[in-house]
Amino acid sequence: MKNYYKYIYLAIACFAAVWGCSKKPTDFRSFLEGQEIVYPGVVSNPAVLPGNGRLMLTWLPSPDPSISKYIVYWNNKADSVIISALSHKTSDTVRCLIDHLSEYSYTFFIYSYDSAGNKSVVTEIDNAQVYGPIYQLSLHNRLINTANPYVVNPDGSVVLNFLPPIDTINITTRIKYTNTSGSTVFTEIPKDSSTKVLTDRKDGATVYYQSSFIPKIGAIDTFYTSGYDSFPAIFRYVQCDKSLFKPCSLPNDVGFYDPSTTNLLKLWDGTTTPQGYPEIYHSDGGHPLPHHFTFDLGQVYNNLGRIEEIGRDCCNNPDDFEIWGIADTTGAETTLPGNNAGWKAEALAKGWTLLKEATRTDDGKAPVKFDFVDNPPPVRFIRIRIIHVTSGDANYSNISELTLWNKQ
Repeated sequence: MKNYYKYIYLAIACFAAVWGCSKKPTDFRSFLEGQEIVYPGVVSNPAVLPGNGRLMLTWLPSPDPSISKYIVYWNNKADSVIISALSHKTSDTVRCLIDHLSEYSYTFFIYSYDSAGNKSVVTEIDNAQVYGPIYQLSLHNRLINTANPYVVNPDGSVVLNFLPPIDTINITTRIKYTNTSGSTVFTEIPKDSSTKVLTDRKDGATVYYQSSFIPKIGAIDTFYTSGYDSFPAIFRYVQCDKSLFKPCSLPNDVGFYDPSTTNLLKLWDGTTTPQGYPEIYHSDGGHPLPHHFTFDLGQVYNNLGRIEEIGRDCCNNPDDFEIWGIADTTGAETTLPGNNAGWKAEALAKGWTLLKEATRTDDGKAPVKFDFVDNPPPVRFIRIRIIHVTSGDANYSNISELTLWNKQ
């Protein structure tokens, strides 16, 4: 009985083997309607170059000579672009510019097609970023060196000082100003430089700057910040013409120890070092401190900016004094003596401007400069009110030289 079943199983196995061997290896083609599946070669080394509302896709072409075009899809294949296959050299680069895109991160699908319409397997590019207004609003102009924003050279040229860029993809900073001919000039400072020299800037002209950036290395577009920033007001000090200076005697002004020699003319005779008697201004002894004297600059200065004072070589040098200015003394004469407690209030009421309260902590001899208040009114007449001298004397004050500068 066992042998009977054995023979039945053996017969079934032989039948199955014979039936199976009767199938052809190409019978699957009946499902393809007599055609083979052909996959053209895929692209290689795909890359994204971001831009402003656009981007560029690049890849190396497949060496497959049958490829006639590439189709790039995005937005879930709702949008596409066709690129003709002009080369099959892998040393070449195919470039596909896609514009009119919103600021967003996209996914792209690249297919190679041959002339018969066969397409390759997909090459997918994820996280392809497009930049726009949101990115631009995040940008800030390069920082200037606020501790020393500029230097004005003796020849009038200006050196602008910037800090190193914080962002390594800062490209350049554009600078705009008005030159001596009245024309608007544009120039640039590269990211690897911290200074820029302007040789033809018009005095008083504001300097503006605007920086540019790229979001990533290789980006096809440069982004500028939303607007220009301006440098702090740039000016140079121009010395006032001492040949125009003249004494001016107003009520209660101090007199001179020797009117023929130690008068106000000594204050602008051009000396540059402390002088001794009689080559100095020397007050009389009849006007106790505080006392004042007045002189005429010879012309109106609209931006008087600085004074330098040089003391006597020995004594009675001012270490606490005030510099006052006014454009016209008509009706500005003070009636109170300089040591009266109400003098300052009267001077202000008469239209005088306190340009500087100057103090010194040394012996008062060496040249020392003092800067005036910002944006002073026009000034032609200067009044020096001496509060205290280094020797502690109650009546006398001595000065070797005064020099003033206007800001331009």
